[in-house]
Amino acid sequence: MIVRTIDDAKVVDWGNGLSRRFLLAGDGLGYSITDTIVTAGTKSRLQYRNHLEACYCIEGAGEVVDLEGNSFPLTPGTLYALDKNDAHYLIASPEADLRLVCVFSPALHGDERHSLDEPEFSHY
Repeated sequence: MIVRTIDDAKVVDWGNGLSRRFLLAGDGLGYSITDTIVTAGTKSRLQYRNHLEACYCIEGAGEVVDLEGNSFPLTPGTLYALDKNDAHYLIASPEADLRLVCVFSPALHGDERHSLDEPEFSHY
């Protein structure tokens, strides 16, 4: 059995906020669970080429925008899943940080972070 508190989670500055990584590849479960803060007012160009990801909004507000320009509002109680390694924009509202609980499959190793200054979508 694995039991961790938020104080035990590995904290990584992922590029536009903090990712508290509760479960990682080394735990042997095959997936990761993170508690991720997206800094208010930020816009991130993201794509997970090696992972599928699902995110559940628990605090704040924002939106996820696909490459066709479709915008999906994020508020507490909303889940989105990137089931095709979808490139997307993750945007936090300017009023408050956006907080997401995220599941990655396969699991993250732990130190992954985004390079948001690159001309292409940041990926890992």
